[in-house]
Amino acid sequence: MWSAISRGTERLVFEGRIPGAEHERMRAPFQQGDFCFPVKYGYCAAGVVEAGPADWVGRAVFCLHPHQDRFVAPLSALRPIPSSTPLRRATLGANMETALNAVWDAGAGPGDRIVIIGAGVVGLLIAYLVAGLPGAEVTVVDKDESRRSVVLEFGAKFQSSGKFAPEDIEADVVFHASASAAGLALALACAGLEAKIVETSWHGAGDTPVPLGGAFHAKRLQLISSQVGRVAPSRHPRWTYARRLDKALELLSDPRLDLLITEEVAFADVARELPRLLAADAPGLATLIRY
Repeated sequence: MWSAISRGTERLVFEGRIPGAEHERMRAPFQQGDFCFPVKYGYCAAGVVEAGPADWVGRAVFCLHPHQDRFVAPLSALRPIPSSTPLRRATLGANMETALNAVWDAGAGPGDRIVIIGAGVVGLLIAYLVAGLPGAEVTVVDKDESRRSVVLEFGAKFQSSGKFAPEDIEADVVFHASASAAGLALALACAGLEAKIVETSWHGAGDTPVPLGGAFHAKRLQLISSQVGRVAPSRHPRWTYARRLDKALELLSDPRLDLLITEEVAFADVARELPRLLAADAPGLATLIRY
């Protein structure tokens, strides 16, 4: 019925910026072909089972599968979508998993002063999750003023990156989600003493300058990576991938999260529209493919 374009990763695939050493790790489940583009890629599909065991037929399910109108998949690859989460919104399941894992990696808690640099889909989902922590002071920083209304709706504060004064924050936890050197520098600058900076962006091929001079060592900052390919160490003993994805789909029951979906494109038009949708300056947030 629907699949979502994961703009950050799929842009790197489209532009041929998947490093050779990472080709195997970056393969999507059920991917056909090899990097770089063209390749059958994607991992945010939501649909209805048409054939299979009787107790599965007609069920709404999520699958980490490339963009395709019909496909055959093992039952182990399907996760039932809760009745409280519409199929259309369930396409954000992989992004919500990424955000949930990042919050676990950060160890953010009630009352923390939290900053998110980058208001893309993942950054906004992180903001949505941490804004629900009692007493948390959450600020989202982005250059795009159009993201302000979404941030405020989620219960966080918005700051334009051009007006943001990082030295005034002294954050307990910082999430970097802008996939840019400037954003990473801002994340380091607003972290307080012995704070943790969680890098959730994947930068792909090329070098990203990291300013480790200045107060980085004196403040004993922790710069860690968060990647959804493994369950966060704090949850790994108890959480399986299936349990984490089930929880992500459950967390998508909030109607406010429809604000993250800003465009739909018919499947028949995707080949023509993909260069526009994956352009570096493409407006909007999540784009869905409608089947």
